Amino acid sequence: MATLRLGDIAPDFEQESSAGKIRFHEFLGDSWGVLFSHPADFTPVCTTELGYTAKLADEFAKRGVKVIAVSVDGNESHKEWIADINDTQKTTVNFPILADEDRKVSELYDMIHPNASTTVTVRSVFIIDPAKKVRLTITYPASTGRNFNEILRVIDSLQLTDSHSVATPVNWEDGQDVIIVPSLKDPELIKQKFPKGYTEVRPYLRITPQPNK
Repeated sequence: MATLRLGDIAPDFEQESSAGKIRFHEFLGDSWGVLFSHPADFTPVCTTELGYTAKLADEFAKRGVKVIAVSVDGNESHKEWIADINDTQKTTVNFPILADEDRKVSELYDMIHPNASTTVTVRSVFIIDPAKKVRLTITYPASTGRNFNEILRVIDSLQLTDSHSVATPVNWEDGQDVIIVPSLKDPELIKQKFPKGYTEVRPYLRITPQPNK
């Protein structure tokens, strides 16, 4: 399986999960999606990640994002692990965990990296848009927990830049100034699109307040 590239259609699949059988594209519907993998159940870093993701439920919901996890263990193990997560992280896991015992999803999304481990998945993250296109991929080593605040930040950037002619600068967070895309050159059109005005640092670097704030 070739590595998924940005802009590729996220592969569809049907797989059992802690919330019943899931057909992935149907599950996503018209929403954005975050699919993220875990090396195995009852692993300490994953336990903290899943707990924190559950605590972010309202943040994902207000962005129209559905979250789904995947692990190569089975549903009985998932159910016991979820109880542990809820207890240790003081939350309630409110999203499905795919039971990928046959490695179907892991292989489709190239989550098994043999030089790291021949049996478990690396910590992969995929952000998928409503057109089912892959918009971001991040792969972490098994020992390093992911930054889910960064995942929310990227979703904010993608949703903003899809609807306005802007890009987001280094370390940007929602509400901060943005950059007018270099391809937009018509002065009248720029005035229409950015009535708050802009600062031209260079002809290719034009800073403007976030247009939807």
